Amino acid sequence: MDHTVSLTQHINASGEEVWAVISDIPGSASTLSGVQSVQMLSEGPYGVGTRWKETRTMMGRTETVEMWVAQSEAPHSTTVKALQDGADYTSRMTLIERDGGTDLTMTFGAELANPSRLTRLGMAIFGRLGLRMTRKALAKDLAEIAAKAESL
Repeated sequence: MDHTVSLTQHINASGEEVWAVISDIPGSASTLSGVQSVQMLSEGPYGVGTRWKETRTMMGRTETVEMWVAQSEAPHSTTVKALQDGADYTSRMTLIERDGGTDLTMTFGAELANPSRLTRLGMAIFGRLGLRMTRKALAKDLAEIAAKAESL
């Protein structure tokens, strides 16, 4: 089972400024209202292997998830991964400079390994609602990233 949502927002800031915001993991709790806290698990600059625990509230639930950078090509794209409760989560951000600013595309996907019948039934019933809620959360994150980058 694979579920993906992709959104793009034009940001009136350079790719370098947008990259500075999305690669500032320790500062993400002050940029993104859905993130309550971040605990860094690795040291050094943002790049492949950077690891942290992020506590986020979504759909009324607060959860802490360990995340890591799986791919990074500054300032053009990055992929962040997380594993939780049998799901493999992938968040990919791509930056393309256009019209004096930057188009930031965020793609979020979840792949369920070996879903049970109950899980498949739940996805059939609630999958669209979950995707709508995920799309809304991503749109909010994009708007908050834009506001931060445009203020630099």
